[in-house]
Amino acid sequence: MEDQSRQQESNKGSDKPSMNFYWIYAIIGVVLLGMLMLNTSEGGREIGWTEFKEKAESGQVEKLVFDGQRASIYLKKEAREDQGGGDNEKGFLKSVYQGADYWLNVPPGDAYFDDLKVLSERGDFNYVSEPVNEWGQQMLTYVIFFGLMIGVWILIMRRLGGGAGGGGQIFNIGKSKAQLFEKGKGTEVNFNDVAGLDGAKEELEEIVAFLKAPEKYTNLGAKIPKGALLVGPPGTGKTLLAKAVAGEAQVPFFSLSGSDFVEMFVGVGASRVRDLFKQAKEKSPAIVFIDEIDAIGRARGKNASLGSNDERENTLNQLLTEMDGFGTNSGVIILAATNRADILDKALMRAGRFDRQIYVDMPDLTERKAIFEVHLRPIKIDDSIDVDFLSRQTPGFSGADIANVCNEAALFAARKGREKVTHQDFLDAVDRIIGGLEKRTKIISDEEKRTIAFHEAGHAVVSWLVEFASPLVKVSIVPRGQSLGAAWYLPEERQITTTEQMLDEMCAALGGRAAEDLVFKKISTGALSDLEKVTKQAYAMVSIYGLNERIGNRSYYDSRGDQMFTKPYSEETSKIIDEEVGKIIDGAYHRAKEILHSNFDKLSALADSLLLNEVIFREDVERILGARPFEKKESAVNAIPTEKDATKEIEESADARNTERAGESDEEPNE
Repeated sequence: MEDQSRQQESNKGSDKPSMNFYWIYAIIGVVLLGMLMLNTSEGGREIGWTEFKEKAESGQVEKLVFDGQRASIYLKKEAREDQGGGDNEKGFLKSVYQGADYWLNVPPGDAYFDDLKVLSERGDFNYVSEPVNEWGQQMLTYVIFFGLMIGVWILIMRRLGGGAGGGGQIFNIGKSKAQLFEKGKGTEVNFNDVAGLDGAKEELEEIVAFLKAPEKYTNLGAKIPKGALLVGPPGTGKTLLAKAVAGEAQVPFFSLSGSDFVEMFVGVGASRVRDLFKQAKEKSPAIVFIDEIDAIGRARGKNASLGSNDERENTLNQLLTEMDGFGTNSGVIILAATNRADILDKALMRAGRFDRQIYVDMPDLTERKAIFEVHLRPIKIDDSIDVDFLSRQTPGFSGADIANVCNEAALFAARKGREKVTHQDFLDAVDRIIGGLEKRTKIISDEEKRTIAFHEAGHAVVSWLVEFASPLVKVSIVPRGQSLGAAWYLPEERQITTTEQMLDEMCAALGGRAAEDLVFKKISTGALSDLEKVTKQAYAMVSIYGLNERIGNRSYYDSRGDQMFTKPYSEETSKIIDEEVGKIIDGAYHRAKEILHSNFDKLSALADSLLLNEVIFREDVERILGARPFEKKESAVNAIPTEKDATKEIEESADARNTERAGESDEEPNE
């Protein structure tokens, strides 16, 4: 009920009319039209001297006003009505202001002035001489002009400042754009809504405890950290953790992005930083959350070009000053999140500003299970859903990926007209997210299809017969996304990788190219992704991980990216690295060819099965190749079902440690 009432209040607030920028054009049009109507209603029609004299002698003229240059002629009411039209031709403004009916340019010369005097003395009309007085008209013109200029300027400044509220006024452009969540408003998320991330929650719970009862810590002389920096890959729940902190602490929560400090005007960013911290101090105890802080927190002095970074650096300097100015027990705590901690300025990262750096890593098996349970709550699922199975089949998935899997599964079920989401819908959703939609209608010739079948069979045979390759799940030659075929694996969740494991993975990745060479005596472009992955792995072994005997225990990897345009080694060392990388790749390729040559009959049988069925599963491979010779390494496969209708498992996914993909699917040649 509280949520409904809160929603109704927000809807009421949204019913207020908002100022549309196009109103300014309407106002300008109305003013110009009014001025035009005024001008057309004042003077009437121009007549000549002869016509005027005839009207004056016939008694039609009531009054003549002469300003020294021209005369305004006013007719009598009867004469005006006799001419036809009457008041119908006056226009809208003439109903309020009656202008002259005619106007006359008096020719120069005393004779015409004498005639005017004679006509007026005879009593034909009233003669009034008035000097030109345009002060009122000019003043009105100036007032309208400057009023329009000020109105346009205010509207432009309001739009640049982000609207009428929160610093959008012309004089409030330097105000903070942070969104304030007071107690009980917009902070309904708590730690129960954050699945997994137990380590991060434990550190943040201490911050919440301090905000609720600071005396417990200050009485002992303890100082709570001034700030906490949430670091981790995208989609791991950094922003969600910040919302949970706000919901648990029930204190004012200022939320904004690092880009909110960036503005086209010089000095606005620093001004907004000052205003943000001023508001937070007034609301203390409070939390300030800056999402994507790398937008203003980049290391100073890098990529400077003609002073283009001066404004951003001024904003960062002001942020550093404000964070240092807060006392440790002031009750204001700064939370920030980024996935680019390597580019942040060292002064921002030091103790006293962000005392704690909380790394939010990709969820492991147990955490993925907890995340699935949270995202499955609002979904109508049937009894076939096995959360343990789904968590095992999604290694390397972030929390956002798992949420997307659940949503896609619900979409699949709705598309098929089901009342509940089934296990098969989740498996199809995983396939859809990683590999893309199936393209069974793609035109592929028989020769190309046979090449793809032997390519994928080569992957399957080599990975089955080497010790440290990831366990095989499924092989398919159905086009999906940008790939023409795929060998699907279940990577083992490990924290470190040995040389033997990397060499076996490279050998399995080259199995497709080796099969093409062995069977057709020619190779194709279908191994692009395999070659890309193998090349990266080989260079990583030699130049990053120190796994090459000739290079030795050296790593040329720079985690901060300071040496972006220069090599940290000589040309001679570069040549040695290239040679060693070539030896590693060539060795893995020849090894893959030897394995396939000695098992050629099994390779052909597996390819024929693929051509017949298009998709084969682990039990089919085991029937053709026999039991895998490395049973002790297959503990991770024990959870994989053996029924074909329930084994549409996950495609190969990322190794959480070295970000190298196991069993990369073959991309379609980009020709």
